[in-house]
Amino acid sequence: MKVLIVYYSRTGNTEKMAQAVAQGVEEEGVEAAVRKAEECDVDELASVEGLILGSPTYYGTMAAPIKKFIDESVKFHGQLVGKVGGAFTSAGGAGSGNETTVMAMVQGLLVHGMIVPGSHRGDHYGPIAVGEPDAAAEERCRKHGVRIAQLIKKLA
Repeated sequence: MKVLIVYYSRTGNTEKMAQAVAQGVEEEGVEAAVRKAEECDVDELASVEGLILGSPTYYGTMAAPIKKFIDESVKFHGQLVGKVGGAFTSAGGAGSGNETTVMAMVQGLLVHGMIVPGSHRGDHYGPIAVGEPDAAAEERCRKHGVRIAQLIKKLA
């Protein structure tokens, strides 16, 4: 079982979050393949059970490289149904469009028919960091990875 974590990070903040998500996935015994969006081949989607997207918040939505990856994923339309997905973001401030960014990425996953777990404990749609992720944000990312890996194992 494998989860593909695709992220874009200009400052390193979203990359730190991706690494924390991957740690959680791997704690559950699921392989995590962490890829920068600009270096990721969309064809990797054919061989994974999960996809987690990470992006900084730019003008209330995801960065262009993540949107490009989602656009290219149309190649697999109808083939990702029932796989597990998730998203996370970093933003410059608390009211900078963090939730709209996560929801925009989640919408792409839902159009594919993917299963996206929420959380009842804050960061309901996916982990969010304001600026550089602190220890609490990294822990929420780790738990997000754990939750997604657990769901993949339940569905297997």
